[in-house]
Formats: sequence, C-alpha cells, structure tokens
Amino acid sequence: MYFRIFDCWRLLAALLVMTYHFLYWAPGGAAAEIAILYRLQPLLDMFFMISGFFITSRYASRLNSLSDYGSFLRRRVARLYPLHLLTTLFFLLAALYAWSLGAENYPYAVDFANLPYHLLGIHALGITDALALNYVSWSVSAEFFSYAMFPVIIVALRIRGIAGLAGLIAAYLLVLEVASRQGVFPSGHWTSADTFGAYRAFADFMVGGLLARVVAADLVALRSPLPGIVLMAVAVIGMLMMVPWYVSFAVLVLSLYLSAVAETRNPDSTKRLAFAMPVTAAAFGIYIWHPVFEFIFLRALWDRWLVDAGWISFYVFMLVPMAISILVAVLSFRYLEPRMAHYIIGPRPAGHPRSGAVPTA
Repeated sequence: MYFRIFDCWRLLAALLVMTYHFLYWAPGGAAAEIAILYRLQPLLDMFFMISGFFITSRYASRLNSLSDYGSFLRRRVARLYPLHLLTTLFFLLAALYAWSLGAENYPYAVDFANLPYHLLGIHALGITDALALNYVSWSVSAEFFSYAMFPVIIVALRIRGIAGLAGLIAAYLLVLEVASRQGVFPSGHWTSADTFGAYRAFADFMVGGLLARVVAADLVALRSPLPGIVLMAVAVIGMLMMVPWYVSFAVLVLSLYLSAVAETRNPDSTKRLAFAMPVTAAAFGIYIWHPVFEFIFLRALWDRWLVDAGWISFYVFMLVPMAISILVAVLSFRYLEPRMAHYIIGPRPAGHPRSGAVPTA
C-alpha cells in the first residue's frame, strides 16, 4: 500500500523547515516570518507519526524473534544513517577548518565534543546540551530511538491490542508532562524538545502506530481524501492562530487518520499525485541535506560576500540553495543512498532480485 498524500505532506513539511532555517540569514532578520513558521512546529511531529504509521503497518506482525528485530534495525539504519554520516562528516570538516583558522565565532569545540554521540546516533537522548554539527540530525537520532523501542509497541498490541497501545501512549504522555513540569527538557516542554527529542519522537511514533492499527480496523467508510485535506488545513490554521498544542495535534492526528482510510479504501483517489512521487520520496534527503547548502550558500557566500553587495535580493538568492537541496536530495535518493544502504544490509540472499531503490520497509 502506497500513501501518496502522506509523502506529499512530508515533502511540504521538509520545505517549510528548510525555509524556516534559511530565513535566519535574511538581512535585518525576518523575525515576523520566522515567528509565523515557528508556530508550525507540530508539523515536525507529523514526520514521526507517519514514520510510526508505516513501520507499524509493515513490521508489527513480522517481528517474532531477535533475528527479525536485528534485520529490522539493519534496514532502518541503512535507510537513515548514510546521509546522516555524510552530512556529519561535512560539518566535521567545516569545524576542523574553523579550528585551524582560530575562528572563535564558529562552535567547533562543541562540534568536536559531540562528534562521538553523532556518529553513534544517540545525540537526541539528552546527552548533549546543544545542537551540533548537522543540527537537524537530532531527528535521525530520535528515529533510531523509536526503532529501538518498537518492540514496546508490538508487545502492547499483542497483549491488549488497540486499547493496550492507547493506554501505553496515555501513560507515556503523562510521564512527559510531569518531566516537563520538573524542568527536564531544556526547551521548557517536551513538545519542543530537540537535544531531548528522542522522547518527543517516540510519543509521536506510538501515535502513528496506533493510527496504523485503527486504520486497519476499517471502521469508517471513506473513499475521498478531501476530509483529511480539509482537516490538515484546519490544523495548520490552528497552529498559526496559536491554539493549544494538544488541540492542533488532535486535529492533525484525525487528518492523518481520515487520509489513510481514504487511500486504503480507494488507492486511486490520490492517483493525480503520482507525478510528484520522485520528489516526495526525497523529503528526508531535503531535510537532512539543506543545512549543508545553507552553510555553503548562506553562511559562506551570502553572509561573507554578497550581503553588502546589493546586486541581488536575499529572497531571490535563497532560491538557489533551495533548488540545489531538492536536486541533490532527489539524486541522492535515486543513486547514492541505495548503494550505501546495501553495504549496511549485507549481501542479498540467493535468488533475491536486485533493487535500485533504498529499502524503506
């Protein structure tokens, strides 16, 4: 089963994240625009929910032994780690260069101190005090944590089904709320955590897993994606109007549910979106690559050479690293990531067909 609308939403969220980060380099700041985009932060939770939905749909009935679990982890690491490693090494080289110049304004000391945690993919567990190297990769670490904890979801489902997983989510959210009140999260609340983002992500991941099971129960006879799209718009409007986080989150969850139901019952309902799939498939790549081109084009070229030249508008120039981020992500997904992933997964079993795609399940 292929959920085109989910992929489109992941692409949209990745583009918004990229825009948000790039705007920090606007001359004089873009405080109003940045503040508006910051309100859309719950869309980042959507990434983890969709991930939990897909993983639970595909693996909840297939993990029955430690061997199955090990194979599952290898495939998931193969999907995310190659780009994480490449971008981490890029920023390590930048840190080494800054260190060699004695550039005190560049946080190379923080980068060096946090490098081992990044290489191990554990930097979203609260080990570090600040984001370092490729700052967006905390979400990769958070995904790894969710994959490692996936058996908890399976056990809850196998013991008590949907009710068991719903109860586990409620208990987990209560723990996060108590931890937030105790000042555990540096951001103030678990819903905006990044250096502690693994715990935030696992909450979203479990909600996505619950959605997968409720959708599979086939409780609603819906064949059109329109209700889900409308609710997504309502959720975004709610975020922009700064309604309470749980309200926007609930509408977002309901939007995902109705969209998944419609596409499950009527896969052709999103057939018109098929043309965009080569780009939507690279949403993760856009998210993980864009800080590299932010560094090259905005930190290095714009901020050091072009900002005072006055011959081009920042908002026009910003389109260059945006376009390159998208192009590189698409090419990376098609040609680079599959080759790197196969090194991690290992040789194919005899008779297994060769695939040119990155394993996603």
